Amino acid sequence: MLRYTLRRLLIMIPTLLVISFVTFVIIQLPPGDFLSNQIAELQSQGDRAALEKVEFLRKQYGLDKPFLEQYGVWVGLWPGERGFSGLLQGDMGWSFEHDMAVKSVVGDRLLLSFILNFSVILFTWAVAFPIGVYAATHQYSWGDHGLTLLGYVGLATPNFLLALVLMYFANVQFGLSIGGIMDPEYLGQPWSWGRARSVLEHLWIPVIVIGTSGTAGMIRRLRANLLDELQKQYVVTARAKGMPPFRLLVKYPLRMSLNPFIADIGSLLPSVISGSAIVAVVLSLQTSGPMLLDALRSQDQYLAGSFLMFLSLLTVVGMFISDLLLAALDPRIRLTGGAAK
Repeated sequence: MLRYTLRRLLIMIPTLLVISFVTFVIIQLPPGDFLSNQIAELQSQGDRAALEKVEFLRKQYGLDKPFLEQYGVWVGLWPGERGFSGLLQGDMGWSFEHDMAVKSVVGDRLLLSFILNFSVILFTWAVAFPIGVYAATHQYSWGDHGLTLLGYVGLATPNFLLALVLMYFANVQFGLSIGGIMDPEYLGQPWSWGRARSVLEHLWIPVIVIGTSGTAGMIRRLRANLLDELQKQYVVTARAKGMPPFRLLVKYPLRMSLNPFIADIGSLLPSVISGSAIVAVVLSLQTSGPMLLDALRSQDQYLAGSFLMFLSLLTVVGMFISDLLLAALDPRIRLTGGAAK
């Protein structure tokens, strides 16, 4: 197990380097950059002073240098201008659109994204786990058919459409505005009890909207896995020996059916930060999803690239954790990938 863990840790290093290069290439694919677009706008307005300032920033941040040199400065393989040390040193760079460090732009949004999407994960697991177990242990009952129908409806309904429907009915029927993740007076303010209470009051709508499809999908997977395990010979043998049904369910088939929950850790970690960007835009949530979309649209390369690399790091770490947990949970998984002798 130790050898496998060390090997996986070493594989993560070249994996992240490849991801960083691909990310930088994709960000550079559209013609120009944020400062080039700003230069074109200033030229059309004839603002010479602002134009000289933008040209100065372009040279300061090395945007006039060759592609590979820009990549090396961004990653931190060699030093950049104006004290920029690169990702390897924990420096995420400068946001041209917001005119401040990327860490400052991301900071508060990162915390709000974590609160929202961690609540979504808890909601998904708390709802999907008991329903999936019930549907599998009461196969083809009225309850199973009803929950199956709800699951298909949840899978078929886009999150942003559900958000629009809820906003419409809340506004038309009750005269309420359910957009945003807090009251407007707390935006940009330091954390306080009032701000925390406002976040909790607004949290339940996006949690339900974002968690609906994930819950429905998890119910279907858990039900299918558990049904497959309940029909295996070891369950029949344990039942014939007189093992109590609940103990039998928890000790063997349910444990083997937890694989989808553990395997999802690889995607859960980045989703805790990024979440559902489209729903966040529809509901006007001050999270990191809309920030990333704006950065990609405006070609704010340091903000977009550094945040994407942060999500990639969370994905790689999440896959590493899920693989270790799966190996510990399911003895049928062989770490070496070879057949058991």
